[in-house]
Amino acid sequence: MKTDYPKLLLKEGEPVKVGSVFDLLGPVMVGPSSSHTAGAVRLGLMAAKILGAKVKQARIQLHGSFAETGKGHGTHLALTAGLLGMKPDDRRIREASQIALEAGLETVFENVNLGDVHPNSVRFLLTGWGGEKAEINGSSLGGGKILITGVNGFEVEFTGEYPALIAIYMDYPGMIAEITKLLAGKGINIAQMKVSREGKGQNALAVIETDEPITDILSSEMKKMPMIEQVMFIDPS
Repeated sequence: MKTDYPKLLLKEGEPVKVGSVFDLLGPVMVGPSSSHTAGAVRLGLMAAKILGAKVKQARIQLHGSFAETGKGHGTHLALTAGLLGMKPDDRRIREASQIALEAGLETVFENVNLGDVHPNSVRFLLTGWGGEKAEINGSSLGGGKILITGVNGFEVEFTGEYPALIAIYMDYPGMIAEITKLLAGKGINIAQMKVSREGKGQNALAVIETDEPITDILSSEMKKMPMIEQVMFIDPS
C-alpha cells in the first residue's frame, strides 16, 4: 500500500530530517479539530492582540465551513477562548462561554459570506473596555496554522508565527525606509513585510514580521516618528 508518510530512515548514521514534530503529530490542543478548534483559538488570540486591549464586545462573523459546522466542532467556544487570551491547549476552552460571561465579554455570532476566501474564515469586529476598535479578518488553514488577511480595512498577510510590527501611517516617500532603518539600528532582522494603502498620500498600513522580539525601547521610538498614527507590536501566538 502506498503512503505519503515522511521517510524517517535514511542512510545509516544520517540524522532523521522531517519538517517538524508538528508535521507528524499536529498541534498540542484541546480537540476535536485542528482547523476548527486549535486554529480558531489562535485566530481569536491574534485578534485580541491586534486590538491591544481587553475585549469587551465581539461581533464575530463566520464564513463557509466555520458557519456551517462550527458549532459541532466547538469553533464558537474556541474563538471566544482566544479572545479571552487562552491558547489551543487550555483545558478551559470548553467553558469559554461561561468564562466570557463572568469576565463581561459580550459575543454575538453571525453567519456571513466574506467572498472568495478560505472556507474556514472569520471577521472580528472588536471593542475594548477603553473604547478601542479593531476589525480583523483571518483564516484557519489546517493543522493549527492561521493567516491574518485583514486589519482595519487593509489587506495584510501574516501568520502569527513571528513577532510582528503593524504600523498605520500617512503615506509619503521614504516612510518605509525610515521604519526599516530604525529596525536595522536595533539589530532587528526583517523576515517579511507587506504594505497596503488607501491611495497615494493617504493612510497606509505596514506589517513587518521580524526574527527578533520587538523591544519596549523600539516601541517608544517608533511611536514618536512623524506621520505614524498607530503602532502595534504582536508577539507570536
